[in-house]
Amino acid sequence: MTTKTDVRFNSSGFQLAGHLYTPAEAAGRLPAIVVGHPMTGVKEQTAALYAQRLADQGFITLAFDAAYQGESEGEPRGLEDPFQRAEDFRNAVTYVSTRDDVDPERIGVLGICASGGYVPFAAQTDHRMKAVATVSGADATCFFRVPDPEAFAKLVDQAGAARTAEAKGEDIPMVPVLPDSVDASTPKAVAEFFDYYKTPRAQHPRSIGKFALRSVDHLDQFDAYAGVAKIAPRPLLMIAGTEAETKGFSEGAVAAGGETAELFEIDGATHVDLYDVDQYVSQAADKLTEFFTKNLAG
Repeated sequence: MTTKTDVRFNSSGFQLAGHLYTPAEAAGRLPAIVVGHPMTGVKEQTAALYAQRLADQGFITLAFDAAYQGESEGEPRGLEDPFQRAEDFRNAVTYVSTRDDVDPERIGVLGICASGGYVPFAAQTDHRMKAVATVSGADATCFFRVPDPEAFAKLVDQAGAARTAEAKGEDIPMVPVLPDSVDASTPKAVAEFFDYYKTPRAQHPRSIGKFALRSVDHLDQFDAYAGVAKIAPRPLLMIAGTEAETKGFSEGAVAAGGETAELFEIDGATHVDLYDVDQYVSQAADKLTEFFTKNLAG
């Protein structure tokens, strides 16, 4: 029902790689939705699934690899710079705004997992983003810092040395986000991420499962939702599973977002269930279609 095209666009000097999904019977200028992938993920995974679902409903959609990730440019590979990630969304909006088949006044954004933190952050000051949505949204900094503040602080201490090593041409110190294997003692949340990223379910050769150590000095300065109220009066929709350990991020952001912010809970779903489990993705996609149809109307 849709056409998928490889595209490239500039973001702060980096060429980013994207997949543009266009409805088969597109005519005139259509609303567009920019879709972002989770941390250490790539555009071919859950971002592609949501981009396809929304394109099937008549939207032009763009799923793209962030700078330093996937097929996009940027060294060192795996750098997780939240400020660059936000800039990537702004530049993705610029790209779709300049297309002849897109109505620049009807552009929405969707962030999944960590992109569910970067999207609201970028939208606080980019008013071209007319409708803002997240699925399993999370603040990447809090996700890593809160469970073990001391360990995170040590990583921040080590970030400077990682920069020096990089400048000397040494191997880039990396931080794995998942173990090499899981067993009965593995925390449930870790096990479900492992099942998604490290099994045939969704593994991808460009989804490397680790980030450059010096990312943490960027992450330590980042707060995804501190200014979320700035999105209003534009609408904000945050979708979370009732069983997701990250649901609190969406609850807190919606509470701070004001009257135009909405939390939509999907009963029984975990964080990763909303990546690709059809029972839950279908509910999320239906809600997103309703949300974007209403708020990107001509």
